[in-house]
Amino acid sequence: MAAVRALVASRLRAASAFAPLHASTPRAALHGSAPRPGARVALVLSGCGVYDGTELHEASAVLVHLSRGGAEVQIFAPDIPQMHVVDHTKGQPSESETRNVLTESARIARGKITDLARLSAANHDAAIFPGGFGAAKNLLCCIAPVLAAKVLRGVEVTVGHEQEEGGRWPYAGTAEAIKALGAKHCVKGVTEAHVDQKNKVVTTPAFMCETELHHIHDGIGAMVKKVLELCRK
Repeated sequence: MAAVRALVASRLRAASAFAPLHASTPRAALHGSAPRPGARVALVLSGCGVYDGTELHEASAVLVHLSRGGAEVQIFAPDIPQMHVVDHTKGQPSESETRNVLTESARIARGKITDLARLSAANHDAAIFPGGFGAAKNLLCCIAPVLAAKVLRGVEVTVGHEQEEGGRWPYAGTAEAIKALGAKHCVKGVTEAHVDQKNKVVTTPAFMCETELHHIHDGIGAMVKKVLELCRK
């Protein structure tokens, strides 16, 4: 289960419940290049692996599209223990293991990562939260779009369709959970993104849909494109 969401500018500051916001910290690019002149985007990870952390394909797609869009990216994760460690070959918890969310997320960031407690909204134009069960287990006890629904009353988000449709949308019930929080769920296809212009929140279904990987990649691309457009306004 996964979905991707982003907050832009003023709503990034309003959503400070996601993490304590402290003083400015130097931004570290994913690679060793100089800072880029584009939008400044914080990418918030929750581990490494779909069942107990960040969904890797989603995180990678976000980074690819941000790079293509000329964004300056800084990657964050909380310096806390994972809720548990899942053996991804079995889909079951590994009782004898413990791992740290920041340390595991550093695998995706190629080592260039900052403690989430040091994120300052003043230093970024937007924040993006890839999906994966780690968003529920290690961040705020819910999947990525539900983070927005819990923090921003009346926000509009999408997790795709509202019916399972023969298994194509196996997590369609999440839409009802979003509505129960007072948010509006907007039906979108997997290659689409929904923009809440008022709250400056952008979401896409991603792995909420059982489909081919390139469709997931395209949907995340649509989401990143909309985020960068909002950053330029």
